[in-house]
Amino acid sequence: MSPSVPLQEMIRAIRSARTQCEERGVIQRECAAIRAQFRQSDNGGRSHNLAKLLYVHMLGYPAHFGQMECVRMIASPRYCEKRVGYLGAMMLLDEKQDASLLITNSIKNDLFHTNQYVQSLALCTLACMGSAEMCRDLAPEIDRLLRASNSYIKKKAALCAVHIVRKVQDLGEMFAPTARSLLAEKNHGVLHGAVVLITELCQRNPETLERFRKTVPDLVQIMKSLVISGYSPEHDVAGVSDPFLQVRILRLLRILGRNSESASDAMNDLLAQVATNTDSTKTVGNAVLYETVLTVLDIKSESGLRVLAVNILGRFLLNNDRNIRYIAMTSLQRIVGSDHNAVQRHRGTILDCLKDPDASVKRRALDLSLALVSPSNIRSMMKELLLFLSCCPPELKAQAASGIFNAAERYAPSQRWHIDTILHVLTTAGGDVRDETVPNLIQLITSASELHCYTVHKLYRALLDDISQQPLVQVACWCIGEYGDLLLRGECQEAEPVQVAEDDVLDALEAVLQSHMSSPATRGFALTATMKLSTRITDNVDRIRSVVSIYGSCIDLELQQRAVEYNALFKKYDHMRAAVLERMPVIEKNSPGHADGESTGGVQPPRVQQGELLPAPQPPASKASDLLDLLGGSEEILQPSPMAVGGGLTHAPPTNAVGGDLLDLLGGFDPAPAAPAPAVAAVTVFKKDGVSLTLSCGKQSDTSLSVTLTACNASDADISGFTLQAAVPKSVQLLMKAPSGDSLPAHGAGQVTQTVVLDNPNKVNLKMRVRISYSSRGSAYQDTVQIDAFPGSQ
Repeated sequence: MSPSVPLQEMIRAIRSARTQCEERGVIQRECAAIRAQFRQSDNGGRSHNLAKLLYVHMLGYPAHFGQMECVRMIASPRYCEKRVGYLGAMMLLDEKQDASLLITNSIKNDLFHTNQYVQSLALCTLACMGSAEMCRDLAPEIDRLLRASNSYIKKKAALCAVHIVRKVQDLGEMFAPTARSLLAEKNHGVLHGAVVLITELCQRNPETLERFRKTVPDLVQIMKSLVISGYSPEHDVAGVSDPFLQVRILRLLRILGRNSESASDAMNDLLAQVATNTDSTKTVGNAVLYETVLTVLDIKSESGLRVLAVNILGRFLLNNDRNIRYIAMTSLQRIVGSDHNAVQRHRGTILDCLKDPDASVKRRALDLSLALVSPSNIRSMMKELLLFLSCCPPELKAQAASGIFNAAERYAPSQRWHIDTILHVLTTAGGDVRDETVPNLIQLITSASELHCYTVHKLYRALLDDISQQPLVQVACWCIGEYGDLLLRGECQEAEPVQVAEDDVLDALEAVLQSHMSSPATRGFALTATMKLSTRITDNVDRIRSVVSIYGSCIDLELQQRAVEYNALFKKYDHMRAAVLERMPVIEKNSPGHADGESTGGVQPPRVQQGELLPAPQPPASKASDLLDLLGGSEEILQPSPMAVGGGLTHAPPTNAVGGDLLDLLGGFDPAPAAPAPAVAAVTVFKKDGVSLTLSCGKQSDTSLSVTLTACNASDADISGFTLQAAVPKSVQLLMKAPSGDSLPAHGAGQVTQTVVLDNPNKVNLKMRVRISYSSRGSAYQDTVQIDAFPGSQ
């Protein structure tokens, strides 16, 4: 290829290359020829060479060697070279490169040029890649051009001023008076630039925003002239007069009317006129209507106008365009809390969107449908949501199930309806529910004592039908273990009585234990249920003993441990088996109205661990120590096993009373502790950014020390996710009890306390390192403090 090949020939040669290697060869040869011609002092084809280089740059190949050629061509007096030079500067240069500073003087000279097109090139380049230094140097020239008589130059200067304000916010005051005067222009291009400039100024300076609120009547008048104007071929787009300018004005009105009663009142009539007179059959009209709706919902508009805006969004839901349906549901989601009744009128249309084939529309419809659930429509809405859950895509099942659980928790008309709804979800999408579902449902079942018989019968039938849904199987096993006597009795007023034999129940549990679909956690539930049935049936105790003994050599350690403990109950402590395995008491929930295990703070309610028995009623203290020796242990009362040894953090559950947690057969036992010594005065061990941590100690015994850590927040911002982690020497055993919460309100309005018990049998010098972690104003913080002195430990 010869060096003088024109641009069209080079493009044709590049496109005809059969491989990428051949394409690179063509480009490398052409770039070498361009470099050679750049080095020539008298080169008449510079603009053609730079144009070819820009095409090479657009293909992704390096073209930085043409930057200085751009600078030289910008300084050229010829318009054709200046045009290509400015284009190259916008593509090859940016504000981070030193070469961009070399064109500042050329741009300034061209801003004074008599040719409007040369001025336009300089304005466009400055608006595209002008650095903060260039903007400061050239801002007065831009302000001068904003006052020019040429409309072509004024609209370019207005958009250039927008870039300057974004780069240097302090220069906004220079353009504010001129920007307001531009609203009197008749040229739509100048008006568009002025509105964009005023919008930028108002968003960046609250004082400027207050001054420009006086321009609301002018903007309303401009908008009215656009709405009522007749056909204009220069500005008409699909029957709407200059929709681009209308959208910009509506956005500016939204900013000016926000949090302002007077400004909102001045634009209410205009917004109603735009909402009723704009054609909604074309995409252009829908764009104007959508901006109108957003403005109505964001300002202090009248209630009737807000209802009109919601109705427009309702019409959008019927549009064939999925994008319009999507933005309609997104907008309705934002206002469903403030205009709930108005959105409820479109409930049927929203539910129909659940059947939309588009996944994004379906997800938005699900979010909005869940937000529309209320006590008055809970039954009808839940029917539709359950129907959707049965056929929704796998990626939406978890979200749908969680939303149904939350709605049922808040608005359930009865406990039976609540239980039926959750069981329906577990049957349909049991594999997609959250981990907290099983303990939450168990808590609900225990609290509904009159429904125990109905629930156990329903769960038993569900277990026979399908054992693939693990959460459902876990709850069914737990209920059969707890209320197996009610199942065998066959007397149920809430459902049709069905006679169930003992062998049938044990067959169902053995099927769960042997199924390849059962997880280790599910097998733990089934084994525990089988063990509990030994006190609720009479004829198959030997069969239960045989099943339990089989799992004494199971490869799964959790199942093996349980089986060994249960075998010990059969062999050595059979006289205590009935007391240990008796029915669970009602589990109290920590904070009502928090579904899926959510809580506002404090200690979480007792939860069923996977396959674990909940604490049985506490026996007298005289029998408590006997349970500790089921496997032949010591006669002494053991101290509780430390939650963390030699470092780390464990949020321990509250200390059990005497005889608590009778089923922790291999663990420790927490008897009633001796009264600790009085705590000494608190000592501040950490104080930073308003967060303080104080320490107080009290001796429990010669080797045991109780340390209370109290945190307080004196800053102006609330703190969340507050946690403490502690580490001690290896010879010291550490037990961290549950904290009182995880949030610290500002200005010292509350505090968090946590008790740490240190057991120092070797009586070494105590040291403890505490890590403090929390979040404030969206940022995470972490600090560490070393504690070497413990007042009151001597």
